[in-house]
Amino acid sequence: MLDEMKTTDLFTSYYAQWIRVYKDGAIRDVTLAKYRMTQAWVEKLIPGRKLCEMTRITYQQLINDYARSHERQTTMDFHHQLKGAILDAVDEGLIERDPTRKVIIKGKTPSRKKIKYLNQFELHSLLSDLHLGKEADWDYFILLIAKTGMRFSEALALTPKDFDFSHQTLSISKTWNYKDGGGFMPTKNKSSVRKIRIDWQTVMQFAELTKKLPPGEPIFVRRDGGGGYEAIYNSTVNGILDRHCKRLRIPVISVHGLRHTHASLLLFAGVSIGSVARRLGHASMTTTQKTYLHIIQELENQDVDLVMRSLANLM
Repeated sequence: MLDEMKTTDLFTSYYAQWIRVYKDGAIRDVTLAKYRMTQAWVEKLIPGRKLCEMTRITYQQLINDYARSHERQTTMDFHHQLKGAILDAVDEGLIERDPTRKVIIKGKTPSRKKIKYLNQFELHSLLSDLHLGKEADWDYFILLIAKTGMRFSEALALTPKDFDFSHQTLSISKTWNYKDGGGFMPTKNKSSVRKIRIDWQTVMQFAELTKKLPPGEPIFVRRDGGGGYEAIYNSTVNGILDRHCKRLRIPVISVHGLRHTHASLLLFAGVSIGSVARRLGHASMTTTQKTYLHIIQELENQDVDLVMRSLANLM
């Protein structure tokens, strides 16, 4: 329960308490951090606004002020993170009417973000440059993400028992909490829990690599000697990947860029969007379509050219 509050109390105080009561400990840390960021913006934009002063006009002005420096989707997220608290305040009689009703979401025009990925020749060069010895290291980690399209935290959480070598499958059912001391965590969403097929070469490499490793221990995370695990930073792996790319004189990409590379090569090979979405663990095909829009458009242009050539050959 929220502590007793009055309509004359500041909205910022109510929102901070609402987060503590309803969100702290109930949602993932990364999501809680977004609510904290929204709280900081509220304290910046309407520091002296009272609960009883939250009308449709004042709320719309708050959204407008936030939208001046944020894109529309970010503004929409900001609105949704506020709306739950405001509706609770309405239910408790602290705000007379719902000020979020019929709100108009504005925002800056999104900047064109073209994802970075390697083409097939560049990826082949990168994988040929990896030094794959007898122990699991970051070069093996790079290889696995390139071959599977897994997220960074998903690959860190892999254990030997996640592999089914006889059926050439890999089960992804958890992530690794590399940002906060280590340990297994749930996946990003339900769709992220999945089984994906792996090629025979990857099967042979990882069957040999993992045969003497503890079945339930992460393959790429080491024990620190004190009962815990060594800290992992994605900047470490990105640095190794950076050096490989520069030595080969190919575009420098991040580990997440390897995931984009995997998806892009599948799309260019003619794999359906639905299959790519399931392999990546996207919540819906819409996410895949939005992320790889420019690639899909390139493929559509190729299809148009193919149609025109086919029609011309009918004469």
